[in-house]
Amino acid sequence: MGRMGQEVEGLARERGIAVVARLDLAEMADRDAAIQALKGAEVAIDFTTPDAAVGNIDLCLEAGCPLVVGTTGWYDQLDAVRAKVAKAQGALLHAPNFSVGVALLKALSERAGELLAGLDGFDLHITDTHHAAKMDAPSGTALLLKAAIDGAGHDVPITSIRTGQVPGRHEVCIDGAYEQVLLVHDARSRRVFADGALRAALWLRGRTGVFTMDDVLRLEGS
Repeated sequence: MGRMGQEVEGLARERGIAVVARLDLAEMADRDAAIQALKGAEVAIDFTTPDAAVGNIDLCLEAGCPLVVGTTGWYDQLDAVRAKVAKAQGALLHAPNFSVGVALLKALSERAGELLAGLDGFDLHITDTHHAAKMDAPSGTALLLKAAIDGAGHDVPITSIRTGQVPGRHEVCIDGAYEQVLLVHDARSRRVFADGALRAALWLRGRTGVFTMDDVLRLEGS
């Protein structure tokens, strides 16, 4: 089990949430057994790899198990996945980052972009810093922030830094000739992502459709 899986399981047990199955590559290879294991769960949480995510979504849909996906790098297939979820009347919640603070940073960045729309003399830039083993660059979180700001008519560049053991740092810089504003989120531990994933999983139970953390935190239209 990967580090995020261990964080999710440890925090779930601390909170009295039963973990009924752990499915690694070997367990997922036995499709029938994996489906049976998923049928015994109220919701599944996926922190795997981009090449495995869509297959795992398909497996959960077949098992009728709602799924929370924290894996990034597969969003080019999101439209097709949405159609699969609708056809199966299933439930999927995907997010590049489950931190409540990142959801707030997105909302603040989007509003800043709106306020600066049409105003000359300011440039915006995103810096995305993660540990050296992070597979995707820019990260899904950086792309989420970029999309939020670009929606107000900007084209925001991203600088990605991969170094050391940094869990995650995202900085939106608003730079003018005589002043600068920084919106920054620092993840102190991977546990913040486990906390958000569990929050999302509990919220997803009993729902159908495709959702994001905006829905969990009621930030739609923020």
